This record gives sequence, C-alpha cells and structure tokens, in this order.
Amino acid sequence: MKKRIAIIGAGTAGLQLGLFLRQHDVDVTLYTDRKPDEYSQVRLLNTVAHHAVTVEREKALDVNAWPSEQCGYFGHFYYVGGPQPMRFYGDLKAPSRAVDYRLYLPKLMQAFEARGGTFCYQEVAADDLEALSEQYDLVVVCTGKFALGDVFGKQAENSPFDKPQRALCVGIFKGIKEAPVRAVTMSFSPGHGELIEIPTLSFNGMATALVLENQIGGDLEILAKTRYDDDPRAFMDLLLDKLRKHHPSVAERVDPAEFDLANSSLDILQGGVVPVFRNGHAKLQNGRTVIALGDVQATVDPVLGQGANMASHAALILGEEIVAQSVYDQRFCEHLERRRQDRVLCATRWTNFILTALSELPPEFATFLQVLSQSRAMADEFTDNFNYPERQWDYFSSPERIAGWCARHMPDVAA
Repeated sequence: MKKRIAIIGAGTAGLQLGLFLRQHDVDVTLYTDRKPDEYSQVRLLNTVAHHAVTVEREKALDVNAWPSEQCGYFGHFYYVGGPQPMRFYGDLKAPSRAVDYRLYLPKLMQAFEARGGTFCYQEVAADDLEALSEQYDLVVVCTGKFALGDVFGKQAENSPFDKPQRALCVGIFKGIKEAPVRAVTMSFSPGHGELIEIPTLSFNGMATALVLENQIGGDLEILAKTRYDDDPRAFMDLLLDKLRKHHPSVAERVDPAEFDLANSSLDILQGGVVPVFRNGHAKLQNGRTVIALGDVQATVDPVLGQGANMASHAALILGEEIVAQSVYDQRFCEHLERRRQDRVLCATRWTNFILTALSELPPEFATFLQVLSQSRAMADEFTDNFNYPERQWDYFSSPERIAGWCARHMPDVAA
C-alpha cells in the first residue's frame, strides 16, 4: 500500500521534504494558507542565504532555478569595529546563494504540484492534528503558527532565552555597490549590534539584503522601532547615518541618491525572534506520533543564517527515513533524531553562543577575533564552516576548544 504523508507548512523544510518524497512516489498533501500567486503581494518574509550544501540538495531535487555562478556569492568580508577596527576576508569553497523567498517559495510550490503533490489551502491548528493523523501514515509539522509549536515540548537546556536577543530591522535595498568580490559582509559594532549584508536576487534583479541585528538598549535599536512608511526619506537618512557610524565598510559603498528599498515599502521587516529548541516529535492522545521539522523544532536568531540550511538538512534526513521505513513510531523517531540532531542542535548552540559572545566579548572570543583577522587560513575555514555548524560547534563549545583552534593558527599570524 502506498504511503500517505501530510506536511503542515510550505517553507523550506516542508517543500523540500515534499519534493523529495514525490521523487520516491510517496503520496504527499501539503497544508498551507497561502497560494503561489499571493507571494508577490506580501511583506518580506525573511532574508535567507542558502549555503552550498543546501544548493546541492536543491540540485538533487531539480529545483535549482538560480545558478549560484550567476547570482551566488563567494565568501565573507568581516568588519569588527572599535578603537582599532579589523577588516578581513574568508573564502567559501563553493558559492552560496540568496533568493527572495517571495520568488523562491512559489517556484518550489509549482514544482511540487507539477510532480504530483497535492496542496490543501487551509489553516491547521493544534486541535486538528488528531483527525489528520487518522487520515495519513504520518503528519509532519513545519510551522509554529496556530499554537502548533506548543504541541512539541520546549527543551529548556537548549533554549536559554525567554525573549528576543536583538531588535531586528531587515530589508532588501538598492543603491549599495557590490564589493570587488560578490560576498556577504558581516560587520560587528561592539555594544550596539551586527549587520549582515547579503547579495540577494529579488523581483527586479540583484539587490542587497541588510540584516540589522541591533542590541537592545544600544544606539542601533531605534532602527527596529522607526517605521519606514511614516516618512520614507527620514528613515533612509537615519539608516544611512547609523551605517556610517557603526558599519562603515558597508556605508562606504552606499549611493545616497539611490539608497532605498529595492521594490516597494513591503521590502522591510522589523521585530524580534525568541530562539527556542523543541522536541522533535510528540505523541497525540490517540497514540499517533507527529514530527516537528524546521523552525517549529529549532527557531534560531538570523545572525548566522542557519535556519533554512538546517531545515533543509533535516528535511532530507526525514525524507530518507520515511522512504526507508514503514512504521512511524517511537523507534522511527529514535532513528530520525540520531541522524538529524547533531547538525540541528549544533546550529542552535553555535548561534546562541555567538549572540552572547558578541554582546559580552569574553576574553577567549576577543582572542579568536584577533587571530581570525590575521590568519587567512583560519578565516577561510571559519567562513566555509557556515555550511557545517557541527564543525563550528566543535571549535566554540568551550573556552579550551576556542584556545586550541587559535593556537593551531598562531604560526600563520607569526609568519
């Protein structure tokens, strides 16, 4: 008998899982509350970079509509402010890519439907899960909307925060000249916040996403509280002033006459994210098991761009387990967690660590930044390991590990 799977939520995790299962002739129904043609009229959803490992999964799913050689980026520029600012660069071994999700998600939805997947356009709440579980062999939840996140217990030991750690101002802009190498810029203003500049394909071609991670109580927090729509020119003047003061390596490439939102007033998103890590599955009252995937399991702050990449990784692992097994019980969940947990949990822990380290600058982290700025080999390794958060956490999980990593690259600095 053919397997029947329900997926709730049409983000990266849900769509990539659905596409993988259709490749293996599994019946899939994807529940979502938004149709493909509605995305062009909605507010910016996020600014998401897909690293090379994710791009490779998209190639395998035959949804690589945006070749990284044309619209990707090839490394990271870093700027660390302070009395003696540091500027340096790290290479990626293979390009990463950022596509406006208002383009990306509809494209994957169309591919899913063309390959025999079924959409059901309706809201699904936590109270609906039992009934759905009786209709399908397995229900996978990929969204925290409508209290669905509450179905899966929060893991306190991996959820150290109970409120947002940054006041976010995220937008897609025009009027920022590309650096000599198309690359992300990660800029750190100690005591005030971080900026991630991402070359991004949007509706009118290549543009620039700015992810402003503003420390609460710092000079940059005002950017998360000032509305663009109230006075667009005043907002852009304020933003440019703050960039010049805190993130000069980006500000120096801004053309003030052209600097604005890239497409429309919908290109900006403000607010905050409460990082949380939840159990990967839950047992319903009727005894059936439901699986958590993507943001509903691990919600991370966007400072390191890990959310979509670990969601894509976990979707592939879950897809392989669904295809390989036929009984979706506790033992199935054990197999699944053993395979997906290391990357998902390490991405969560690494992101949470960096949020705190950039705020508090403990001595071992300050030393790391100094060595990183002087060792190109270390900068290349750090940059490419954005693909592999488990490798990053191997280095950052204790002061002793950070010190050991720095010590290995001290000869580079001395030379």
